[in-house]
Amino acid sequence: MPKTLSTTRILALARPESHVAELVNRLAGDARIHLAKTFDDALQALREGAFDLVVSDHGDFAAFEQAAANQQSVLILDNIGQGVCIVDPRGNLIWANPKMKTYSTELIERVCKSCRQTIGELKDLERNSPAFHRARRLSINGQRDEFFELTITPILNADQDIVQIAAVMWDVTLSRRLQKKLDAIDAAGRELCGIDAQTLGGLNVEERISLLEKKMLRFMHELLHFDDFAVLLIDKKTNRLEFVLQHGMTAKTRDYDIFASPENNGISGYVAATGRSYICHDTSKDPRYLQGLEAARSSLTVPLRLNDKIIGVLNIESDRPAAFNEDDRQYAEILARSVAMALHILNLLVVERNESTGRIADDVIEEIAGPLNDILTDASTLMEDYIGQDDLRHRLNEICDRVAEVKQKIKDVTAPRGGLLGRRNGVVSDPILAGMRILIADDEEIIRETIGGVLKKCGCHVQSAADGEEAIRLIERHGFDLVMADIRMPLKNGYEVFAAARGQNADLPVILMTGFGYDPNHSIVRASKEGLAAVLFKPFKVDQLLSEARSALARTRQ
Repeated sequence: MPKTLSTTRILALARPESHVAELVNRLAGDARIHLAKTFDDALQALREGAFDLVVSDHGDFAAFEQAAANQQSVLILDNIGQGVCIVDPRGNLIWANPKMKTYSTELIERVCKSCRQTIGELKDLERNSPAFHRARRLSINGQRDEFFELTITPILNADQDIVQIAAVMWDVTLSRRLQKKLDAIDAAGRELCGIDAQTLGGLNVEERISLLEKKMLRFMHELLHFDDFAVLLIDKKTNRLEFVLQHGMTAKTRDYDIFASPENNGISGYVAATGRSYICHDTSKDPRYLQGLEAARSSLTVPLRLNDKIIGVLNIESDRPAAFNEDDRQYAEILARSVAMALHILNLLVVERNESTGRIADDVIEEIAGPLNDILTDASTLMEDYIGQDDLRHRLNEICDRVAEVKQKIKDVTAPRGGLLGRRNGVVSDPILAGMRILIADDEEIIRETIGGVLKKCGCHVQSAADGEEAIRLIERHGFDLVMADIRMPLKNGYEVFAAARGQNADLPVILMTGFGYDPNHSIVRASKEGLAAVLFKPFKVDQLLSEARSALARTRQ
């Protein structure tokens, strides 16, 4: 015998009345034959193994083929991922596949109830109408916040009577939960961005930043289930990443100099430079990771985007390894867009308003500068022509003074009202400020000029510095009674100026200034522990400026 026949597996349906027995006897000993005496035996054999050949009487073959097809259908229904069941016209369960049987009795009863309701609705429809034959789709809820989609289809006989109802149930819990979380994140974003002048009217910059930080902490906890985060913004002048909001991070983070660069600037620098989110599954094995949380084991960093520009990063950390997945990344990216918008709105309310009023003042002065200069030129020419006529020269001098006064009043009228307000006319002798030597260090000229103008009119002697290094040089060369320094300056920051001032004179009072709540390197926290006199959050009022300056100087005289 050929070797192939000896390894062939044959299923023979040899019922007592069939003619297959003769063939079976001929092949016995030469092939591997499984003898089945009933349809059920044959179907069971097909379920349990594979055969190369199936043999049966001609009369049995069609019935056996149909039975095998039905069995195959049952096998498919038994192994699909959806729950399937058959219900009779009275709503009683006739059959259910294994997946359906895994659900609770209560849930299956809800399915049967829905089928009964569907049968009742179908009775009121014309049998030849499309609506009568169309499958119904509805949603049902299970226990423990579970959600299912149910498709109900009528099974009709030849007379178009409903004989059964077929129901297929999909578990859509994950997709529904995802949608609920996305909806919650969207609502959180709306709340974060729902910051307007009326809401924040009574809050200073520090309080506004604190409000945003508290909201961020609540949303991070409720939506992403993480509590430790930091928001860093890119300083446009230096490309440095500065901490604006944070919770749970170690004090070590204040010593980092991180720039928006993909190399040698940690994960935050990489994300800020590339705009690509970054999941660090194991901080101990990732060379880019710089410690933020004391016992961090994993982290997630996403970019802050505003109008398709990267303005900073949102960094989230966990004390568990591999705590973040792709879902967390997507959620964090969505939330980060709202954070960026909220920060932008705060920035507009606190900073841009002053910049716009400053531009108005410049525009007005530029428009009238020509005519005013012409008046001054004509007046000066006339004074030269009429030497000896003191009365006329005196009147021309008055005209020049009034022209200068007009220019100054235009600046006063158009000066920012939300920040450093107004300029006082005339010098007023202040018992505490008069004669004091004060250094103003800020990289914005308008700030130096405005503060200097206010203090000079109170009788102070003012010097200014445009960056931190210049401020430190002046402190080392001259004796000052008070130093006012912006926290964020080129070359040397506000804390370094504070440290230099205290190193020169341990009793020298220092006031630090900051705009938009910036506190890079935690300058305020560090300096406050070391004797900082006060902090001024831009924009501030003239009265607030003078009050803090008087208080700082008064304490040194006690």
